[in-house]
Amino acid sequence: MKKQLAIIGSVLLIFCFSSCDQLTTTTTLSDAEITQGLKEALRVGTDTSTYNAHKVDGYFKNVEIKIPFPPDAEYAETTLRGLGFGSLVDEFVLKLNRAAEDAAGTAKSIFIDALTKMTIVDALSILNGANNAATIYLRSKTYDSLKIIFKPQIDASLSSVGASQTWLTLTTTYNNIPLVTPINTDLPDYATTKALDGLFILIADQELKIRTDPVARVTDILQKVFGHK
Repeated sequence: MKKQLAIIGSVLLIFCFSSCDQLTTTTTLSDAEITQGLKEALRVGTDTSTYNAHKVDGYFKNVEIKIPFPPDAEYAETTLRGLGFGSLVDEFVLKLNRAAEDAAGTAKSIFIDALTKMTIVDALSILNGANNAATIYLRSKTYDSLKIIFKPQIDASLSSVGASQTWLTLTTTYNNIPLVTPINTDLPDYATTKALDGLFILIADQELKIRTDPVARVTDILQKVFGHK
């Protein structure tokens, strides 16, 4: 009986060592693979996000990122709606979101440039970080550049979709009301900030999907890196 138990124990030990060796071999990732996988995750995330934001209703019908009437002029919105200008306010909010949708496509090239500069240290930190670590990294590397390039695009889009003209009508109407404090919102700056915030919300959503949902890992390297985790 003791001899049989010894034989069984030896077999189990051999099986265990064999399995452990195989697991180590098949799940070990190189630094280069981790970096490639993180770059790919952000490429997929930014591609999907800019595409979804850039299409019609990408902002306007997405409750996560829809740009509202400027909060610092909320009192003006309430007053104007009370005076029967609700349809004009609604038209402005629609055009404000259309401007963001129109400009969203310009962000892609800046995202791509940031990805080429990702280091191995960056990648390892992101891989082992929170579910939005890649998004936080990308935001820290691109936000200032994005705002510089994005603001003129937003300004042009505000004009091309009629948001600037509608805003002028709204502010002129409100500022002509006796005893009110005039609206001083910097519309291009407000729209740029909200549009960029919305883009990074979408990118964070995509990152979370890639980290947690195997179906979202649409390339081999994504499956290898994030499946390994």
